[in-house]
Amino acid sequence: MRKLIYLLNMSLDGFVEGRDGKFDWFEPDDETHRFHAEQIRGAGVLLYGRRMYETMSYWHTIDDDAALPEALLEFARVWQATPKVVFSTTLEQVGDTCRLVRDNVEAEVTTMKEDDGGDLFVSGPGLASTLARLDLIDEYRAMVCPALVGGGKSYLPGVEDPILLNLVETRGFESGALYLRYRVSRG
Repeated sequence: MRKLIYLLNMSLDGFVEGRDGKFDWFEPDDETHRFHAEQIRGAGVLLYGRRMYETMSYWHTIDDDAALPEALLEFARVWQATPKVVFSTTLEQVGDTCRLVRDNVEAEVTTMKEDDGGDLFVSGPGLASTLARLDLIDEYRAMVCPALVGGGKSYLPGVEDPILLNLVETRGFESGALYLRYRVSRG
């Protein structure tokens, strides 16, 4: 059975975007891009809601531009090659290597978890919150960025019941970011 992993950057005070809806308070460096590429390399499927997919669809447009840092190009190549499922009732179409799903998130993700292949990665607080409330997430991975945002969208909005976790891994970065990996404790 494949694991479902929630991976996302957040501020030290727990926000993934500021009050203005932007994520301009942390600029990922080469080390961070390489780390994220390594995280999703070999992933079976990347899962997105509409808003996060629209943000990440930028990576569809990156080509082998010699002016761009190699770490950024490597992340783009890994992202482009990885299959994606986008959950949305409003999008009309999605890009290459993507499949659009309009309903029944629970059944779709449960079936994907039972399939063979690489782990599933969800990115985006809205979809992740839905999956957390359904107890489908197996690991939480957060890149805690060296910034205090003071408000905005939280890492896991709308989850009210406690989710007990076991720390599996930590890693510090030269940028001051800290990676935290937790496994869900299920009795």
